[in-house]
Amino acid sequence: MDRGEVLKQAKFLTMGDRNDAHGEPVANHARIAKIWSVILGIEVTPYQAALCMAGQKLARAAYKPLEDSLIDLAAYAAIAAECVDEK
Repeated sequence: MDRGEVLKQAKFLTMGDRNDAHGEPVANHARIAKIWSVILGIEVTPYQAALCMAGQKLARAAYKPLEDSLIDLAAYAAIAAECVDEK
């Protein structure tokens, strides 16, 4: 799969199926950050939550290179960028 297709799929997922299933990405990562903040006992921002989710995808891709993990990684990078814009 070429990079254009990876980005196309990431866009489709974050603006389509997963957006419908989980809500707007920044709001979803704000919810994730609140939960992680309670669990960890420190403040976690939506941006940090998106970076951690990207880290999870990196770990999975390092173990076994699957297109799905790489597409999700691109999507989390885009979500992190949106979180920065929301500050």
